[in-house]
Amino acid sequence: MYKILVINPGSTSTKLAIYEDDKLLSKDTVRHSSEELAPFEHIADQYEFRKNVIKKFLEESGHSLETFSAIIGRGGLLRPIPGGVYAVNELMKEELREGKYGEHASNLGALIASELANEVGIPAYIADPVVVDEMEDIARFSGHPDYVRKSIFHALNQKAVARSTAKEMGKSYEEVNLIVVHMGGGISIGAHKHGRVVDVNNALDGDGPFTPERAGTLPMTQVMDLAYSGKMTLDEMKKRIKGKGGLVAYLNTNDALEVQKRVESGEEYATTIYKAMALQISKWIGKMAAALNFEVDGIVLTGGLAYDKNNMVKWLKEHTEFIAPIYVVPGGDEEKALAEAALRALKGEEEVKSYPQEVNNG
Repeated sequence: MYKILVINPGSTSTKLAIYEDDKLLSKDTVRHSSEELAPFEHIADQYEFRKNVIKKFLEESGHSLETFSAIIGRGGLLRPIPGGVYAVNELMKEELREGKYGEHASNLGALIASELANEVGIPAYIADPVVVDEMEDIARFSGHPDYVRKSIFHALNQKAVARSTAKEMGKSYEEVNLIVVHMGGGISIGAHKHGRVVDVNNALDGDGPFTPERAGTLPMTQVMDLAYSGKMTLDEMKKRIKGKGGLVAYLNTNDALEVQKRVESGEEYATTIYKAMALQISKWIGKMAAALNFEVDGIVLTGGLAYDKNNMVKWLKEHTEFIAPIYVVPGGDEEKALAEAALRALKGEEEVKSYPQEVNNG
């Protein structure tokens, strides 16, 4: 039996879980108010604060560090790397501490996991961070040599549901071709080819379908006209793409549940916009099917919007089910996905990788 501690720091919370093999023993989400976080100028400054939160969780749940087999943290903003389980090493910690590739609370996951693991001599891991990059070289071309398509997506959940869906098919992840559609505040659609995500939209920086709060791919000439009109600042333009786009721009809300209620009440405009989002997602599913030469074993719908079977899932099936069977795996349990990754590493079912593994980014 392997006992695993999962550490998942977010912007305003720290999610924690304890697993024994695949059995959840304890779980908690500790919320952090803006007042608590205000004294910390940089993410790295929160280190001791977050570590104390974790130690308090262990104390209150009655688990000592000596009883664990491994600790796994949420992977932070690192250089682009292939998916998989990585041992936390000094280079990784150095880059996360200095925020070399960006500051985010998830950077603290590996740092705290490593310190706690070193206290008792057990391994510290991360797995499938958002910077996972397995794109084929041909997929990196954008249309102009100054701009390279990048792989930034919900790698942890996409990989986890791809593995579970392949298992449901009676196959391994490395044996199947899947299109995985993660639908949350951001939407990422990945072409999984025999265990590698060979193409995916950049779900962070304005590529793909519009989402509850992101604009997705926009008509570029119109964007440039507005950018040079003098009516908006650069920051305002960026917020139009991420934060104030999509459903927020059209319907003044990023709450998909509210939109679903408006659709079900018969509100015509809300229905049109929600259907338009489903159509855009379907178009990107079609793009990823082409990336797989239309040799697709299944389409997996996941994330929060996958709970909406009466509208979103129904419309996506109408548009795309002819391509391949559709599997619906609502939500996304990051802590479970991390625990499963650590368990595969401990059992020797997956080789633990060394950071960095260089990726060709064009």
